[in-house]
Amino acid sequence: MQKVFVSACLVGNKVRYNGSSLCLDKTDRQWLDLNVELAIFCPEVSAGLPIPRAPAEIIGGYGSDVIKGSARVVGDDGVDVTIEFLDGARQALRLCQAQNIKYAILAEGSPSCGSQKIYDGTFSGNKISGSGVTAQLLSAHGIKVYSQHTAAQLISKLNVC
Repeated sequence: MQKVFVSACLVGNKVRYNGSSLCLDKTDRQWLDLNVELAIFCPEVSAGLPIPRAPAEIIGGYGSDVIKGSARVVGDDGVDVTIEFLDGARQALRLCQAQNIKYAILAEGSPSCGSQKIYDGTFSGNKISGSGVTAQLLSAHGIKVYSQHTAAQLISKLNVC
């Protein structure tokens, strides 16, 4: 059975920075539950960040820049959590590689998991085009990344295969 990596917060696990969760579309979730095996994972929590935790944003670039060492991930409390974000991304990649996972559904907007949009690093609520650390690392290693908003595209692809 095909495995799909899924952000833990998208399946109701209360692991987001503020202790909340997000949800996949009900129809998408039902199809996934019936047709694939889900590898549920939170990069931030796996790297040891607590729940709740300060909201964090990428300062000075995008996920790719964090990976290259030219940008940082910092909480609104000023604490640098770059090491934890990199560690969580690497753990996610190792899981995907160990389980031959080719697809991921990640939480849009997150500095870890955003695949198309992330916050701009000013803590003002503004979003910019770009990807988070985990989304970028997975993509760079050939794992196709979707968000909760584009999960239906993955389902269409898997439904044809």
